[in-house]
Amino acid sequence: MKNVFIFLFVSTLIVSCKTQKDFTDVEYSSRLMKHALALSNRYIITDGHVDLPYRLRVNNFRLQKEFLQIPIQTDEGDFDYVRAKKGGLDAPFMSIFLPAQYQSSPGASKNLADSLIDMIEGICLEHPNKFEVGHSPDDIRRIFKAGKIALPMGMENGSGLEDDLNNIAYFKKRGISYITLTHSKDNLICDSSYDPTRSHGGLSKFGREVVVEMNRQGIMVDISHVSDSTFYQVMRLTDVPVIASHSSARKYTPGFERNMHDDMIRALGKNGGVIMINFGSTFLDKKVQDERDALRNALQTLLDEKNLNHKDPEAKEIVAEFHRKNPPTFSDVKMVANHIDHVVELVGIDHVGFGSDYDGVGDSLPTGLKDVSQYPNLIAELLRRGYSDTDIEKICSKNLFRVWKRVEQEASRHNN
Repeated sequence: MKNVFIFLFVSTLIVSCKTQKDFTDVEYSSRLMKHALALSNRYIITDGHVDLPYRLRVNNFRLQKEFLQIPIQTDEGDFDYVRAKKGGLDAPFMSIFLPAQYQSSPGASKNLADSLIDMIEGICLEHPNKFEVGHSPDDIRRIFKAGKIALPMGMENGSGLEDDLNNIAYFKKRGISYITLTHSKDNLICDSSYDPTRSHGGLSKFGREVVVEMNRQGIMVDISHVSDSTFYQVMRLTDVPVIASHSSARKYTPGFERNMHDDMIRALGKNGGVIMINFGSTFLDKKVQDERDALRNALQTLLDEKNLNHKDPEAKEIVAEFHRKNPPTFSDVKMVANHIDHVVELVGIDHVGFGSDYDGVGDSLPTGLKDVSQYPNLIAELLRRGYSDTDIEKICSKNLFRVWKRVEQEASRHNN
């Protein structure tokens, strides 16, 4: 009887301890999230790359009234005003994205850039109490204090410069604060990480002039999308720190040149620059990419067996059923934090930021970071890993602002 009593007592104690531990874990997570939410409101959150402008264009919102209403609250895409406010996002860089196919028609890239800049300016004019174009860190701080969302702009693909260095000053005046030197194909400036052609072996002669002139005009050089050779040549040439506006660590995606390997991250740190982590699942984890590739190949095999392609009306239900049975895999918020950890381990806390690629990576966003309302989930995960409030502020905006300010100061020195 005594043994039974002892057994029951110990069992009750174990259950009690487990319940207490579970309660403590839940309570701890709740406290972390409350702290993360407080920090997301206290600190300016910048994001190096949000593809809202091109998303609106692709969706064919041709009438001004239509596309100007979209960013306030919508079920479309990953960004709108309401969700951004919920997530604490204060300064998303609007990507002035210029697809590579425009490069073959003289003037087409520049015209598209102007039209997308006009769109962002129009949104701000239509909603002056909610949005304002941001041209500098000081500008963004002022806009933040006014309770509005700043919309700085970066040109994704230097093809918008065409073959004219004068367009660098032109786009600086139009509000462009960084230029991604290329995109999916080699252009007049440099080679792309996605293009095996390697037209220039890195930077072209014009490309070297572009980097120097960007330094002189005060536009940040963005090395996302460039080939490895291009990156190292930029590092030798630039007088100021550069950014990777939406790239991740190649450690977790071996063979994916679009991300940065460890030696490149070290070089970026030595340069004083910042890598802003891309949230796309395929940028975060090679296993996710491999699984998605396998599913895509399996679907293609299924369609081939039935002599169909994706555009055939008969294929629609087959494709839908395949996706119901084989949902895509996703990375998660912890993996984004792993990339941040890795950069910090390599070069320190001063060289990393957020570069989500919202509205640019389709359905591959990780669990916990599905849209701009969810930055607090990432901040909570970083707090869980021991990052301080000061560290969080640096990642949210101070690291980027330091680079941006340094670029401004160098341009001021050149032009005085």
